[in-house]
Amino acid sequence: MTRHTTWLCEACRGWRRTVSRGEGPCVVCQNHRHLNGEGLCRLCRRQAALVRTTRRNTAADEANKHGQQLFIVGTFRQRRHRPTPRATRAILPPGYPVTHRQLVLMNPEWDFKRGSTSPAEPRDQVLATALLEAAEEHATRYGWSRTRKVEARTAIRILLGLQDTPGAPIKASDIMNLARAGIAGQPVIDILKRIGMLEEDREPSVTRWFHEKVAALPEPMASELHIWMTVMRDGSDTPPRRRLRSPVTIRFQLNHALPALTKWADEGHTSLREIARADVLAALPDGGTPRSAVGQGLRSIFTILKGRKVIFTNPTARIRTGRPEERQPLPLGEADGLAAVREALSSPDPARAAMTALVAFHALRNHHLRNLMLVDVDRVRLNLDNRTVVLANPVRKLLTQWLNYRATRWPKTLNPYVFVNPYTAVRTCKVSSPYINQTVGMRVQDIREDRILHEAQATGGDVRRLCDLFGLSIPGAQRYTDTIEHPDLKQET
Repeated sequence: MTRHTTWLCEACRGWRRTVSRGEGPCVVCQNHRHLNGEGLCRLCRRQAALVRTTRRNTAADEANKHGQQLFIVGTFRQRRHRPTPRATRAILPPGYPVTHRQLVLMNPEWDFKRGSTSPAEPRDQVLATALLEAAEEHATRYGWSRTRKVEARTAIRILLGLQDTPGAPIKASDIMNLARAGIAGQPVIDILKRIGMLEEDREPSVTRWFHEKVAALPEPMASELHIWMTVMRDGSDTPPRRRLRSPVTIRFQLNHALPALTKWADEGHTSLREIARADVLAALPDGGTPRSAVGQGLRSIFTILKGRKVIFTNPTARIRTGRPEERQPLPLGEADGLAAVREALSSPDPARAAMTALVAFHALRNHHLRNLMLVDVDRVRLNLDNRTVVLANPVRKLLTQWLNYRATRWPKTLNPYVFVNPYTAVRTCKVSSPYINQTVGMRVQDIREDRILHEAQATGGDVRRLCDLFGLSIPGAQRYTDTIEHPDLKQET
């Protein structure tokens, strides 16, 4: 419950929005509340529901006669049985996949290129028939082309012909090795994952990156950092509990802490247990953003190791590292930036023109474009982050052109997102953040800042208008209004 939710929990907001038929005195407690169709407030309704779990058909006034049980938000939410969706229903014969594995004496390197021209005959014909039928159904459901369908069927026959244990789940690492034969592995992974025949054994890219970064450090220090990496990547359910962090956060913190770790290793330290407060202060930069970033990385490492009882004391405790320097929003230059935006708006690529228009007119963020779904587009409006954006006429025109092209280019796609590409159109995932920037031709954030700065100049620094138009918070809007007196941005009179 925050000020953004008017200090109400989501359940009370949902009660007022979808259940309440008006306000008035409750028929049981007589308090003036939002009432449902029976004239009950939410507390009386919940008390009646609580009593009816043991005594059915109990009247609401009878259930509330001896008092009401207060409850914590969310404790009444029950697990409901969810039917198995069509996309994940079991179509394998009974007994598959098998639970045993045939051990092998050695692992020879497979020749996928030769296997693609003359694949070995699968030893389990029952499983082969089931997987090929699953591939056919998956291809039909997601509107695959004939080439992609034939390629997936060929890949399945190759993988089944090279199995050491017929009927066992197929490893994802073996599927990705099909790239040596020029066969895409991701479509096969989608098929096998859907029917439960995939064994995910691929090492996450952030884990490989971590091992490369700490390879030059002494062994005790590398082992201690591995503990930090495990907690950051997987989280911890044992006290002190900790939520898992994204790979971006892991890379950011280790990259900034690594110079200090390398310096300590060069000075002869082999373990982080040897690091004292003076060592941390000597490794921190003088100030500004570098000091804040290095301090954040070191504090994360030592805090987790202290919580795991790997080190005795946290040397970063009570050390002030400051906050990152706030970057001033800047307008686009007339020579390069604005010219690139005009060229993108008139681009023959409908996706590029539509994306640029949404950012240039309405200052959408990169993740807004990625998460925008077809159900969010309502002719002249966008439903975006609990707010409604009325589309400008040029934006409406360019967005309609893209949707028409999308329907013509991929008429059978089940992807629910507005913006798709050849990779995501045959799946149900969203496009990547780099794809958005590459399609537009520049960073979306730069265009967004220029648009908001222009609005701040045009309105004379109206914070309320910036918040309403672009969904900014008050401090976020003030970052832009603080620039209106800058001599480079001040309008000529």
